[in-house]
Amino acid sequence: MTEYVLIVAGGKGLRMGTELPKQFLPIGGKPVLMRTMEAFYAYNQNIRMIVVLPHSQQDFWAELCAKHRFVLPHRVADGGETRFHSVKNGLEWVNEPALVGVHDGVRPFVSQEVIARCYREAALRKAVIPVIDIVETVRHLVSGSSVTVNRNDYKLVQTPQVFDASLLKEAYRQVYVPEFTDDASVVEAMGQPVALVEGNRENMKITTPFDLKIASALLGE
Repeated sequence: MTEYVLIVAGGKGLRMGTELPKQFLPIGGKPVLMRTMEAFYAYNQNIRMIVVLPHSQQDFWAELCAKHRFVLPHRVADGGETRFHSVKNGLEWVNEPALVGVHDGVRPFVSQEVIARCYREAALRKAVIPVIDIVETVRHLVSGSSVTVNRNDYKLVQTPQVFDASLLKEAYRQVYVPEFTDDASVVEAMGQPVALVEGNRENMKITTPFDLKIASALLGE
């Protein structure tokens, strides 16, 4: 089955404290978004990549591609008001039976093993997300106080979240509600169970200056 990935890159860099959106910040001399795309190309050179960017950022992206001689094949779709609307726009480019992954543009360290695991399981189970264990103690805020909860009952969710294309497109025909925080929550709203597979801890979402330092260290390794 044809494999697609929607790489959602609509960040504004507010938590990063920079004017340059975080997906364009350089790590190891190359924009984060390009490194993210290279991870999927390394997994499958025939994967169909759709980069979802705010319309106002698309000319700058074209300039960056020319500057870095970045030629990996991809389409560009317009970002929307929210992540939900951005993914919905990107899905307009998927018009055949397929598996569709949705990935954060600022997660460049997803492993090929995790990508392969997600697509392989999605072919069997229709809806798959990668997760990792929580290693810190977790507390639940309750009525102005807090209580410790069993961290083994919780997981941290990563991307790519991979789905059967027809299922995902049907899910995104629903009316948007704020509770749709990721693609799995949209699909679950239709009653579709979502399977969990093991992610990789390096698959961090780069959102703060500290994250950039970790990213630079990972590239150094």
